[in-house]
Amino acid sequence: MQKLLQIREEDAVAVALAPIAAGETVSFGPGKIVTAREMVRQGHKIALRPIPAGTDVIKYGCSIGGATADIEAGQWVHTHNMKSNLTEHVEYAYEPDVKPLAPCEPETFMGYRREDGRAGIRNEIWIIPGVGCVDDLCMRLAVENQELVERFGLDGLYAFPHPFGCSQLGEDNEMTRQLLASLANHPNAGAVLVVSLGCENNVPAEFKEAVIRTAGDGFSPDRVKFLVCQEVEDEVAEGSRLLVRLAEYAGQFKRSPIPASELVIGMKCGGSDGLSGVTANPVLGRAGDMLVARGGSTMITEVPEMFGAEQMLLHRCVSREVFDKAQAMLNDYRDYFVRNGQPVYGNPAPGNYEGGISSLEDKSCGCVQKGGSAPIEDVIPYAGQIRKKGLTLLAGPGSDLVSATNLTAAGAHIVIFTTGRGTPYSTAAPTIKVSTNTPLYEKKKGWMDFNAGVVAEGMPIGDAAAELYRQILRVAGGEQTKGEAMGYRRIAIFKNGVIV
Repeated sequence: MQKLLQIREEDAVAVALAPIAAGETVSFGPGKIVTAREMVRQGHKIALRPIPAGTDVIKYGCSIGGATADIEAGQWVHTHNMKSNLTEHVEYAYEPDVKPLAPCEPETFMGYRREDGRAGIRNEIWIIPGVGCVDDLCMRLAVENQELVERFGLDGLYAFPHPFGCSQLGEDNEMTRQLLASLANHPNAGAVLVVSLGCENNVPAEFKEAVIRTAGDGFSPDRVKFLVCQEVEDEVAEGSRLLVRLAEYAGQFKRSPIPASELVIGMKCGGSDGLSGVTANPVLGRAGDMLVARGGSTMITEVPEMFGAEQMLLHRCVSREVFDKAQAMLNDYRDYFVRNGQPVYGNPAPGNYEGGISSLEDKSCGCVQKGGSAPIEDVIPYAGQIRKKGLTLLAGPGSDLVSATNLTAAGAHIVIFTTGRGTPYSTAAPTIKVSTNTPLYEKKKGWMDFNAGVVAEGMPIGDAAAELYRQILRVAGGEQTKGEAMGYRRIAIFKNGVIV
């Protein structure tokens, strides 16, 4: 088994695919060896050549920070001898190098064709609170009306509680309203009950208008019903009555063949480790390219986890207009950190460092591998909705709960979540969890859907990507993810504070 991976020929460090003992001599290519001066854990980095203090540490062919001390070949490279080089403001140059993918004929999956022409992969009823004050009511309505699922042949009935919708003003309140309106427009929901209290800042009439505006010409009063609790005598009885009507409407939809070109996949990572950028994320990026080549759509978000890796993305923007939107998105997020007195390099979490990530650049260069090699067709704001085929950048923070919800609201039928540490979290859309390493997959079989750790054990990335792509099609056709089987469904909304 190969124990060390030099990602690019010019890299000064390599990633340990398995633990390396002090004194062990390891190959990292034909005729290339290095002897470890100290133990190096799986996912961590070892120096392949001397790296003088003050010079860049090169990985993925990019700088992932600067050496804070002289580093000898064979030394462990981590936060004790390197640090981030990120600064607050960056000037980006437009140097396009767009390489379209060779088109392929799309396969089909068994999905739901909606009245407005869109495709869905689940036929569920969603109950969406306009304000946290009605969360308990929404959950009660979901529990007490579960019999509708079997009676009308639905895929599920779910409520999505959240704590917001009141005591919010201006942009903060509008972001909440728009995120919820976008969720209400999701094609995986065959029908939606929107529940408001009546006196909240997310004014029911304005929320209703946002839902209708977001749906556009596709809005159907049969698909979406509105309940304002303070306007009725018995909100439980009225909510249950409306759910029956919604179930009758949703129950008319049946699965039929739909081309994969209509699929939208949201891609994110969380609990990343040193293998994320060499196993799970490249596998996901390649699988995403397979979908784009078939006319489908992919999205990546987590803007702070693009800092330091911009050179891997911006040259793929299909036009100056798209580049300018991407540049504005990146610098707006940098300014956001500055306004809140936070460092722009503060994203990596303790678990990231423990897993072998040494700086935000190190994390970002691994994170953007999820985007594959497809051209970037568009850039959309937080709570916006996908508009173009191909790869789209979605503005939003790196927070796992918030970004997975954001991808769903933007129109992702499925969210694919790579992780090296593991998480039970699943959002409103079916969430495929991909492990970066085999020990995690074997330990957490109730969480993880796919093992990309096989890449570290010798499977080619392309083979693993093809397997993941086939699993995407199976989930699109109705196969449950581990999160769905466990009943795990949650949303989270961006609050106007520092969420990285």
